[in-house]
Amino acid sequence: MARFFGTDGVRGVVGEDMTADFAQKLAFAAGHILRKKNPQGGVLIGRDTRASGVMLEQAVAKGLSMAGLEAWLAGIVTTPGVAYLTIALGAVAGVVISASHNPHHYNGIKFFSSAGAKLPDNEEDEIERVFRSLGNEPAPAASGLGGIREIHAETQRYVKYLASPYEGILTGIRLILDCAHGAAFQIAPKVFAIAGAEVKCVGASPDGRNINAGCGSLHPKVLQRLVVEESADAGIGFDGDADRVILVDENGNIIDGDHILAIMAAEMKRGGRLPNDLVVGTTLSGLGLEISLRQSGCRLLRAKVGDRYVLEMMRSEGANLGGEPSGHVIFLDRSTTGDGLLTGLSVMEVMAKRGEPLSQLASVMQPLPQVMLNIPLRDNRSWQKDAAIIALLEKLESELGGNGRLVVRSSGTEPVVRIMVEGINRDQISRVAEQIAAALTGSYGA
Repeated sequence: MARFFGTDGVRGVVGEDMTADFAQKLAFAAGHILRKKNPQGGVLIGRDTRASGVMLEQAVAKGLSMAGLEAWLAGIVTTPGVAYLTIALGAVAGVVISASHNPHHYNGIKFFSSAGAKLPDNEEDEIERVFRSLGNEPAPAASGLGGIREIHAETQRYVKYLASPYEGILTGIRLILDCAHGAAFQIAPKVFAIAGAEVKCVGASPDGRNINAGCGSLHPKVLQRLVVEESADAGIGFDGDADRVILVDENGNIIDGDHILAIMAAEMKRGGRLPNDLVVGTTLSGLGLEISLRQSGCRLLRAKVGDRYVLEMMRSEGANLGGEPSGHVIFLDRSTTGDGLLTGLSVMEVMAKRGEPLSQLASVMQPLPQVMLNIPLRDNRSWQKDAAIIALLEKLESELGGNGRLVVRSSGTEPVVRIMVEGINRDQISRVAEQIAAALTGSYGA
């Protein structure tokens, strides 16, 4: 039986596999587990701007209440905002209702522990075990119903926490923010205004259906154009739940998560904030980042793809900085999860303090050519046990030798296989990626 928790909670198409009944039952199962830790606690719930968010918020609140817990509704707030408020308000757990970068017809549910970290796999497995053991109509807990109350005003606590260390430090800097019509649409302009920046905001008019639609960190062309047209110093693009960010320099060039890690590693080492000179990336982190860190006197460790695994390795190895090329970046001394707003503030602070344009800061890392493909498959996991596919991958990786890297993995959030090939010769890596895509599609394509 397939596990329905992926690398970032549970996601699905609204009205198909993501329904109010499913959300209520899942929340009840989670509440059953959570009450063992604290029978009197509250669970904080935040959501993004999707039209389905209110329906699922109510369903999750009802499920938690039926389990005997109190549901605290924070309204529209970013994923890292939920992580922070869960700790700040002493909640038993946090819940985010969001499908992050996916289109509006998707939605998802992910859980945070009382320490503001995504639940480990074994706790998610226990929730799933309880979920599958329930009937269609879970009975309320013997202790009776819990409560449901709104705490929307508490999101200002998160704004203050983010902005206060940076107050006024970005004075004179002109920024374009793209909020992806998502959870950051109200918070981000406030935070960067407090920091002193002159802000122009796009992607800040959500209608429930336009989240991530041609905008935000996944679709940065509008942001790139506006930065150049408006002669801005930089652009900052968030995804739907604002746990990731993509930056744009003054020339309209993309500054991704690898560049951000290279910039911040050098700065944090100078400031004594990089214990053991360690940075944690993933198997997708580029060779260019590894080389840049080595030149800065730092080391790169690679975790599995997924910011939860980055966090786990950061904690086990004593690192303070980690992240992914997609723009999930974790500063463990300030946040327990990737935070696009915090990342944007941190890089802009370096730019302001050093008086250098973002393009110059980013030159600390030179990326190697990379080809990335997402291949939709009817079954995105069976290939992992296919001897012919495995043999092909081993052969191609051998051909790349020491001049490249090959990563093929099943997405934990979508029915696709992600292919990444990196190397010195672009023609060679393109051929390798296309061979893999053809083999996968031929055997497992829709």
